[in-house]
Order: sequence, then C-alpha cells, then structure tokens
Amino acid sequence: MAKAYKKGLLGLKLGMTRLFQDDGTVVPVTLVYVGENQILGVRTPEQHGYAAVQLGVKEQRESRTTKAESGHFKKAGVKPQRFVREIRLEDPASLTQFETGKSLGVALFAEGDRVDIMATSKGKGYAGVMKRHHFSGFRRTHGTHEYFRHGGSIGTRKPQHTRKGMRMAGHMGFETVTEAERLIVKIDLEEKLIYFKGSIPGPKKGLVMIKGS
Repeated sequence: MAKAYKKGLLGLKLGMTRLFQDDGTVVPVTLVYVGENQILGVRTPEQHGYAAVQLGVKEQRESRTTKAESGHFKKAGVKPQRFVREIRLEDPASLTQFETGKSLGVALFAEGDRVDIMATSKGKGYAGVMKRHHFSGFRRTHGTHEYFRHGGSIGTRKPQHTRKGMRMAGHMGFETVTEAERLIVKIDLEEKLIYFKGSIPGPKKGLVMIKGS
C-alpha cells in the first residue's frame, strides 16, 4: 500500500527542536503531527476526470461546519475535519486500495525516506523593495532627500509602461512553498509525529502536505 500511495499525507507543523545522534552530532528537526488522515472520498477518472483521494485531518466541532460540509462528512461516515485536501495519484488503478471512511497514518512513511513538503509560508504584510527583494537602497550622502529606501525607476520611454515582473513593493509571504527532498530523521508511531531535518515553511499549527518524492 505504501508503494502505490506515493502522494502523501496531511499534517500540522508543531515547531523545531534538535536530535542527538549516536556519534554526538546535533540535527535540527521540525516536528509535524500527522493525525489520522480520514478518507472522505475517492476521485475516479471516469467520474471526475482525474484520480485522487480526498483527505481530512484535525477534528473540529460540527457547529463550525456548513450544512454542505456536514452532509459530506456524514456521508463519508467520519467526524467533521478542519482541513480537507485532495491528493492526486499517479496510478488510477491504486484507487481500489482506498475506502471512504477509513484512515491513513504515519506508517505510510519510514525513517530515511525523502519527501516533498508543501506549506503556506508566513505572511509578512506589505513590504518595501529592500525587505522584499533585498535592494541595497540609495546612498545616504548630502543632497539625498527621502529616497533612501525607494525602488528607483520602474518604467522606460519604450514600451511606455511598467514591464511585467518588475520588482516592486507589495504583499510579501503567504505563498505556497515546496521544499524538495526533505529527509525523515525519525518517526514516532505512538505520538504520530514525523521529525524532518531542517526547517519547514509556515507558522505553528499550519497545514503541511507531505508527498513522496
């Protein structure tokens, strides 16, 4: 089942800590809580045009769900879930291994596996060009007035408009970020935790999608 299901699980980022290896080296790790991923539905190419498994993680009160969502959860025979995502499968034939109402857990992965991690980075609000694009700023000499952190010219005489992709001030962060080939250092089956080497984008308790590389 683990070989056919390559696309992964949903989890919640908890924070960073460190592990001590047998040789005394210290490895910085990020903890991700992977609770019971409830299978809410199966998407088949015949009905939906693609193969995927719909997963839900982290239970929440029914009062926080809409009537449509509540009906969807009851139809699957599971409690309301806070996060719902679809994981697409490469092989449609593997859909027969998944049954609505069942659950998946950390046992799908093993220590030493390398996986891709998708998460939403922290939002930094509106930022200028020095913070957002690492501009050096203008020289602070005599005669420079209120231009220390400006972005400079944004247009040309031709084509007489701002070119697409111009680095300017704007919203920073809150983007989908994918970290490739992250190493699984440790798996705690009892606590349902996965220890990943290094940092993972996103805030604490943020949703993390773990995909097999």
